[in-house]
Amino acid sequence: MLIRTPATSQAKESDVTPEHLFRARRRFLQLGAGSALGWAAASSLAVGGLLAPVSAKAREVEMLKAAKWPGSTDEPPTTLKDITTYNNFYELSTSKDGPQHETENFKPAPWSVEVSGLVNNPGTYDVWDLVKKDQLEQRIYRHRCVEAWSMVVPWVGVSLADVVKRLDPQTSAKYIAFETLLDPEQLPGQNRQVLQWPYVEGLRLDEALNPLAMLVVGVYDQTLPPQNGAPIRLVVPWKYGFKAIKSIVRISFTEEEPPTSWNRSAPREYGFYANVNPGVNHPRWSQAKERRIGDFLRRKTEMFNGYGDEVAGLYTGMDLTRSF
Repeated sequence: MLIRTPATSQAKESDVTPEHLFRARRRFLQLGAGSALGWAAASSLAVGGLLAPVSAKAREVEMLKAAKWPGSTDEPPTTLKDITTYNNFYELSTSKDGPQHETENFKPAPWSVEVSGLVNNPGTYDVWDLVKKDQLEQRIYRHRCVEAWSMVVPWVGVSLADVVKRLDPQTSAKYIAFETLLDPEQLPGQNRQVLQWPYVEGLRLDEALNPLAMLVVGVYDQTLPPQNGAPIRLVVPWKYGFKAIKSIVRISFTEEEPPTSWNRSAPREYGFYANVNPGVNHPRWSQAKERRIGDFLRRKTEMFNGYGDEVAGLYTGMDLTRSF
């Protein structure tokens, strides 16, 4: 169920709303105070009783603060601290807490994305032109990693479908492929051959057109930190986290299924689709349960990460134990 509260967060970039205040704010909104005035009052509670001034540091931050709040789950989000300190980003580090410490040489601006292949509007796009600031929105998504941990993240970005439609793929295009920056000086993990670099990923075109898929440029109300995939990444919330390619520099449209990094590295363990499916175990561990970051107990994993109503129709007639 989509939870829609049409208002603007007034918290500073550096503020992280504690969970008990977030829950109180949601209860406030659910009681009928979903207006802009109601949201401002709730936000003032979250930042200690005073409305924070709007930052004038960067136009990107202004865009994020103006983002709408349609959410795909009403679960309380993971704290910004956890989101930015517990990461899978092998291009920086193979440890979960390592990426945050390996970003000193990373330069997220200026940044462009090359669009090529079976598309009528190819070219090289500035990242902020590609996402179109007036289309930014915030969605609260469950994000599940294959190692059986998960987060609830307020991502800020645009519908991937809107971007695809503007780029206008040709009728022969069946897939969309993505590629990460290849630069070992900026991404020191690429000096280690744990994977074949650059990192690549892909979706079927109908998956890319599903309203849940996003190109993300922010989290909470700030631009993406490098360890979270700055300045632009993919989020596909019904799939495992390794599909969510980070620091994208290239998008291409193809007729054939594109290669994907983990499938290329370990095809027995990682398929092209990577749909969250508790009935298919990883060869080395069960995927039937997960642990939400910040929780002690594990919980049952939901098929398609809980988004079955929105995406199950994409896979009608497929054997998802084989097409995993």
